This record gives sequence, structure tokens and C-alpha cells, in this order.
Amino acid sequence: MLGARCLLRALRSCSTASCPRPRASVRLSVRDALRSPGASGERVKVQGWVRSTRSQKEVLFLHINDGSSLESLQVVADSSFDDRELTFGSSVEVHGQLVKSPAKRQNVELKAEKIEVIGNCDAKEFPIKYKERHPLEYLRQYPHLRCRTNVLSSILRVRSEATAAIHSFFKDNGFVHIHTPIITSNDCEGAGELFHVQPLNKINVPEEKFFNVPAFLTVSGQLHLEVMAGAFTQVFTFGPTFRAENSQSRRHLAEFYMVEAEISFTETLQDLMQVMEELFKATTMMILSNCPEDVALCHKYIAPGQKDRLENMLKNNFLTISYTEAVEILKQASQNFTFTPEWGADLQTEHEKYLVQHCGNIPVFVINYPLALKPFYMRDNEDGPQHTNVKATFNLKFLLNKT
Repeated sequence: MLGARCLLRALRSCSTASCPRPRASVRLSVRDALRSPGASGERVKVQGWVRSTRSQKEVLFLHINDGSSLESLQVVADSSFDDRELTFGSSVEVHGQLVKSPAKRQNVELKAEKIEVIGNCDAKEFPIKYKERHPLEYLRQYPHLRCRTNVLSSILRVRSEATAAIHSFFKDNGFVHIHTPIITSNDCEGAGELFHVQPLNKINVPEEKFFNVPAFLTVSGQLHLEVMAGAFTQVFTFGPTFRAENSQSRRHLAEFYMVEAEISFTETLQDLMQVMEELFKATTMMILSNCPEDVALCHKYIAPGQKDRLENMLKNNFLTISYTEAVEILKQASQNFTFTPEWGADLQTEHEKYLVQHCGNIPVFVINYPLALKPFYMRDNEDGPQHTNVKATFNLKFLLNKT
């Protein structure tokens, strides 16, 4: 009877006051775990893929990565954990406490209480090997796995940060984002380098068309943006574009993403160039600030010197020269060019590289091109009987080919 009364009193107490419950593990990304300001012993859950394992007599060390950062998180576990399935490439979920690490190279480590293998990986059959720098040509054979390597994951994180920075810049400056169509009847560039779009079951029946007019993958959203600029003073688009150029070089891609913008009521060419300069600098600053480890890796292994060029760009104003001035600089150069610079001919890549180097590796706007080199819709300067120059058009030369 006494036991029943005690049980009833306990039940009443739980009904009027909250009973303590075990705290659930807080899910953290590897990036957030590494940036944790202090090791308070908080119970956390981290999910990712095993990058390395090292077993000692009493301690098991794991390094796991979830793609959120270049650096991996060290997991320290008791040697009693079965490490036979904890192989390189396997996916795991680790529960434990985030504690201060005694190692100098890291701030915190995860003291594991539970390790669950989500997906096994046969390290012998896995084509990517730990601590081996695979050539890019080799990684192209495994498009579904190459993103796990340091180089490709760093490039993708930088690209993601750049995309976010571009959208943020335009939004903060009052631009309206327009989703221009991918399938279109427009040939904006007029060069005929188009991918024709047609249903698969209609290829052999050309007289039966899905669309009423010929349809193509877009080469540019410019014409659509110009229509929108009649209703919104500032618009931009950032989407995929396609070119049917069968050229095996990094300067000619079949598919790529392109930023395009239109501004109504603009007064001078300087206004447009100012927007371009601010966009470049805002995007660069965000990448350098939010992806320092990834930029350092690219600087060391992929494109040495490019980080210095980016930092130099932020310190200086972009330069502006006319097409005529550019040709004169090239003619006076001691360098021998494959294409001889002449007034009236388009500038080649070798010319662009020299101009940037000549100007101190600072981005250069080249303005006032000959009328014959630009599309029909470019504004005429009307500076002579032949209307030799084109106003409101420029090319930005910047030596960043590898990135």
C-alpha cells in the first residue's frame, strides 16, 4: 500500500513538473564543428565519409568529411569499436562529445560514443585512393566520385560561393532576377552555333514539329532581358547557355553559366563599367573571406599566382583604354605575336594577356571598338564620316584563364 502511494506521488510530480529527458544530439556539419568557439562537451551528431583511419593499442582515430569544408574532423574512439567496416570512403554517423583537442593543428575533436556505418566501401576496389594525388584526366573517368577529392570539392565550393555572391550583389543593388528561357527561337549571337531542340520521336519525321517555329538551346538571355528592361530599370539573369562549337579547348564550352545584366536610363559607359568593377570585387572579397582554405589549395596546386592577382585587383581601380590605344601598345611591344596587331582586327587572347601584364596585372576595360567588329545593335559614336567607333561597348580583359 505504501509503495502504491509513493508511485502515485511520483506520477503526480511528473504531471505537474517536466521530467528530465536525455538531451538529443545536435546535428552539426564538419564545418560548423571545426568552427565551434569552445569545447563545452556538447553532445553532437556528425555525418560524413571516412577520409582516413588509424588504429592504436587503446585509441582509434578517424577523419571524416561531409563536403562542407576542406578540412576533416578528427574523431577519437575507444579501440573496442569494430573498425573493420570503417574504411576509406565508407559513410558514417558519429555521436559523441565535442571536446578540445590536444593537437596543435586543430581546435576541437569529436570523442565518439557511437559510430554507425551507413554505407560500406571496399577500399581495395574504390578507384580513389587515400593520400594519392590523382591527375584530372584519371578523375574524369569517375564523374560520380571525383567530387570527393580535395581539388574538385574545393572548386565546387568556390563556385557555389561565387554564385551566391553574384546573386547577393545584384539583389543588394536593386536588380530584378529574370529567368530567361532555356529553349528559345532566338539566335541572339547570330553566329549559327546553335543546338536544335526536337523531340526524340520526331527526329526521323522532320515535317512534324513539336514547336511552330524552329527551337534552340539559348546562347544568351540578352534579348529577353532587353524586353524586361522596358518594365524594370535594372535586371539580370544567371543561367545556363549553350554553344555548338566543336572545339576541344577550355575557351569553348558546349554548356556554361553566364551572368548578363541590363540597365535602363543609364547615362554613360562609365556607369556600366562601375557596376562590372563592383561586381568583380564584391564576388572576389566574398570568396576570399568565406573560402580561404579552398583558395589556398587552388593557389598551391591548380593556379599558382592567381590568389595574388585577385588580392592585387582589390587594391586597385580597373583601368580603361580605347581600342586605338590598345593597338598602339601592342604595336610597340617587343614581344612577337602570332597574330600581328592591326587597327580594325579583333584582339586575340595573346593580345589580351599582354595588355593586362602591361598594365600591371590589373583588369583593363577596352572601349570604343571599330564599328565592323561589333553587333548591329551597338550604339554608334558618330565620331566621323565612317562612324569608326562604337560607344557603349567594352571588353573586360583579366588574366584569370585557369580559374
